[in-house]
Amino acid sequence: MSSPLVTRTALLCRASFAKPAVFSTVRFSSSLKDVQPVEVQPVLSVENLSGAAEELLDRNVRIFRPARTPTQQGKNGTRMWRIDFDIIEDGNRWENPLMGWASSSDYQQALTMKFFTKDDAIHFAEKQGWNYYVQEPKEPKFVKKAYGDNYKYSPGKLRMIKTK
Repeated sequence: MSSPLVTRTALLCRASFAKPAVFSTVRFSSSLKDVQPVEVQPVLSVENLSGAAEELLDRNVRIFRPARTPTQQGKNGTRMWRIDFDIIEDGNRWENPLMGWASSSDYQQALTMKFFTKDDAIHFAEKQGWNYYVQEPKEPKFVKKAYGDNYKYSPGKLRMIKTK
């Protein structure tokens, strides 16, 4: 015997999982079993409906994909694109007397949003009516290395100078 709250929650969960989620711009036709492209609709700005302050609409945002940290070998956190706001020059900054940290009255400075693709981030910024610029990531150049190359003969000057 289950309570009405558990029954209602279970029905809502089943209903939400039964609906297919749309993640791409491709729609599958069940009768023809072929792929039909979905028409790309123009970007409608929501800046008038969002209720955001006017100062927020004049801000610049940066769209970037973060690089991996130089002290780590992993690539965790580098696959997603991010949006963050530029720092306002006259953003009422002060030094916190207790810890000595830099404080600010700019609440948008610490806001970052993550997106799977660059196009999703650009679409979101255009929809919000924000000025944006895209900072393309620098792809690392892979150099194949071998331990035996340290002892190869090279006709030029010696690379290792021994003092003893």
